Amino acid sequence: MAKHAGAFRSEKRRKELSRLKKQEEKRKRRLNKKVGSQQDIEMTDTEGKDREQEN
Repeated sequence: MAKHAGAFRSEKRRKELSRLKKQEEKRKRRLNKKVGSQQDIEMTDTEGKDREQEN
């Protein structure tokens, strides 16, 4: 058993904060991946326009 009631709650809160932090990191990775792919598309698009203007 826990020595006092506060010990259980703090452990539970620590786990919850850890889970939320992990969730936020995943969200940021997905967002960065999405932004990165959009930039690649834009770069490819502008390169195509540059080539058309040269011809």
